[in-house]
Amino acid sequence: MRMLLRTCGELSVTGGLVMLLFCAYLLWGTSSYTEWYQSILKRQLLEHSRAAGPGGKLSKIDLGDAVALIRIPRLGRDYEYAVLEGVTAEDLRRGPGHYPGTATPGEVGNFVLSGHRTTYAAPFNRIDELRRGDAIVVEAPEARYTYRVSGKQVVDPADVEVIAPVPGHPGRRPGKAMITLTTCHPEYSARQRLIVFGVLSARQDRR
Repeated sequence: MRMLLRTCGELSVTGGLVMLLFCAYLLWGTSSYTEWYQSILKRQLLEHSRAAGPGGKLSKIDLGDAVALIRIPRLGRDYEYAVLEGVTAEDLRRGPGHYPGTATPGEVGNFVLSGHRTTYAAPFNRIDELRRGDAIVVEAPEARYTYRVSGKQVVDPADVEVIAPVPGHPGRRPGKAMITLTTCHPEYSARQRLIVFGVLSARQDRR
């Protein structure tokens, strides 16, 4: 019996260490991969900006390509991520993803982004802290777009109306440029989605 208890205890300790190492990998190891890939996407954006020229706009962005930079001053001076085209599991390991088929930066309609709230650098971990009027700055090759937060909402994962051209009103024709950020809610769970909405307030063309 004593030997059995000792063996069970050793197995429990080993299992605990394995789980601890796995959690450490999820929190920090995955972030290293995202940070490495972010450096690639940011270099690609620089190349896109040079190719587009002053005030120019790229005619086509392929899946997996860099779309823009996103900065959110409320979340810190160093908050900056390259957004890529696509929202597959592999895409979101590399950074925030743009939903294909939704509006592009600054375009009338809904520019929809998705990002991890935990693991893989957790780019949208703190978007619950955003307040009405906070700036969401999107740096595209042709211009800098500043959106202002207009609201927040928690929805079920099946509620796709939030990514419609007019959020919550599928089929309605949009009349202004909007942004929608989506992530898991609560933290460490995919039970719901946290949604942050914003409206374009300024555009500064590149010269």
